[in-house]
Amino acid sequence: MSLEVVGSYRDLHSIKEECKTYLTYHAVLIMNDGSTCDGIIEGVDDDDIIVLVGEDVVIDDNEDTNTRQQPMGHNRSNRYRRFRRRKFPMRGINRLELLRYPFIYPVYPYPYPYPFFPY
Repeated sequence: MSLEVVGSYRDLHSIKEECKTYLTYHAVLIMNDGSTCDGIIEGVDDDDIIVLVGEDVVIDDNEDTNTRQQPMGHNRSNRYRRFRRRKFPMRGINRLELLRYPFIYPVYPYPYPYPFFPY
């Protein structure tokens, strides 16, 4: 009796073709052990996928925080995102999904050019 996981790929060729279609896209990699990793797919080899994985970097500009007062509880640390290149084995990837970004509607409800109302 074999257990079959829903949404699991059985062949590496379909994962490789899907990685080629998602090349230079921000995607989410779901591994066989259940862990996830998001990044930009940069390249596809025969056995590996090269992904630019983002990590947060916080640089604190406050050397002496005791003598300075912070406005409204705001700390003056700068937050950046750095991308590092990592290789993931093709056998360890269960599936791929594109990372969705929310669409924000414009604030002004009328399309450009604005309607002209003579006064």
